[in-house]
Amino acid sequence: MKKGTIIGLSVLGLVLILFVWAMSQYNTMVTAEETVSKSWSNVESVYQRRADLIPNLVQTVKGYATHENKTLTEVIEARAKATQTVIDPTNLTPESMAKYQAAQSEVGSAINRLMVSVEQYPDLKANQNFLELQAQLEGTENRISVERLRFNEEVKSYNSFIRQFPKALIAGMFGFEKKAYFEAEAGSEKAPEVKF
Repeated sequence: MKKGTIIGLSVLGLVLILFVWAMSQYNTMVTAEETVSKSWSNVESVYQRRADLIPNLVQTVKGYATHENKTLTEVIEARAKATQTVIDPTNLTPESMAKYQAAQSEVGSAINRLMVSVEQYPDLKANQNFLELQAQLEGTENRISVERLRFNEEVKSYNSFIRQFPKALIAGMFGFEKKAYFEAEAGSEKAPEVKF
C-alpha cells in the first residue's frame, strides 16, 4: 500500500471514531434531558394532586367555618394562580422556576393559614372527611418534597454531564443548555411561628 492511502485510511478511521463517539454523547444528552423532563412531570403531577385536593378541603372546612371566608378565598385564589403557572420542561430557566415556586409557595402558605384557623373548630378536627383530606394533603406535601429532590438530582446529573469537556462542545453545538434547580425559598431556614 502506498503511504498516502494508509494516511487517508487512518484519517478516515479517526473521523469515523470521532463521529461514533460524538453520536454516543449526543444520544446520552438526549436521554439525560428526557429524564429531567420526566422528573419535572412528576413534580407537576404531585402539585396537581395537591391542587385537586384543595377544593374538597375547602368545602369540608366551609361547612364548619362559615366566618373564615377570607382564609378560604385566599386558598382558592392561590390554587387558581398556581394552576395557571406552567413551565415548559424544555425551558427550565431560573426565572420560570422562580415564578413557579412563588405560585406554589403561595398555595402552601394559604393552606398553612387555613390549618391554623381550623384549630378553632373542635368538631371539624374530629370530622372523618376532614381528617382524611388532611392526611392526603400531608402525604402530598411529602411527595412534593421527594419529587423536588429527585428533580434536582436529575438536573445535577444533566448539568454536570453537558458541562464536562469535551462533551460541552457537543452540547453547545446542539443547543443543550443548563436546567434550573428548585431552590429553597428565602427565609425557609427559619421554622414558621405558629400562635394561637
